[in-house]
Amino acid sequence: MQKRAAIPCLALPLLALASLPRLDGAPTGYTDTPYLPGGEWRVHDDARPRPPVVRAGVHGGAPSDALVLFDGTDLAQWRSGEGDAGWALLEGAMEVNGTGSIQTRADFGDVQLHLEFATPKVVESNSQGRGNSGVFFLGRYEVQVLDSYENVSYADGQAAALYGQYPPAVNASRPPGEWQTYDILFRAPVFDGEELVSPALATVLHNGVVVHHARELLGATAHKQVAKYSAHPAKGPIQLQDHGNPVRFRNIWLREL
Repeated sequence: MQKRAAIPCLALPLLALASLPRLDGAPTGYTDTPYLPGGEWRVHDDARPRPPVVRAGVHGGAPSDALVLFDGTDLAQWRSGEGDAGWALLEGAMEVNGTGSIQTRADFGDVQLHLEFATPKVVESNSQGRGNSGVFFLGRYEVQVLDSYENVSYADGQAAALYGQYPPAVNASRPPGEWQTYDILFRAPVFDGEELVSPALATVLHNGVVVHHARELLGATAHKQVAKYSAHPAKGPIQLQDHGNPVRFRNIWLREL
């Protein structure tokens, strides 16, 4: 009979064992390690505050510390001009219906935003006429929404483009009618009076694919012009665009950063 090879016993290093949680209330970190740059905390500092616990969402759902902007039941978080948002509610989604763009009642600066959108299943046009909408931060900085599945348009105007500025790194679009996701980290620009101190930054994931990574925006979104900055408040509304196409949105939430 052939003997089986002995399976070695793998013991955790003493360092790993020493840092495991203890049930007797003993320290789980260290008090004699070097200070990290800045001098406030040591490496593995036992006194360093632990991060708060957040329950992660399931299948793109909102985590426990998120502000839900749309859960499919009402448009209470949104307005159109000075009035209520008038988009249609159907099948757990809201749909552009020609009543104008909508924006959040509250203002936001630096955020993590999640939303899902679906362009019309029935294709009736091409280029910028197919499933055109947009997500605007502070009412000024747009991530384009478009049906870019087998639909050629100008590169800085296709789905997930920072409109008029940067095309996405790749085209991750799904077919018309299918639900798609945007996960966007947006950092608002900073001004000192009228002077720009730091530009807006955007990281965008389209259907889970990184298409912009910490991209510096050139300025507020413009059409057929080079974007530029002008001073504005640190916070502003998030806007969804009515561009005449019946695009649907659902499962919208954000976390302020």
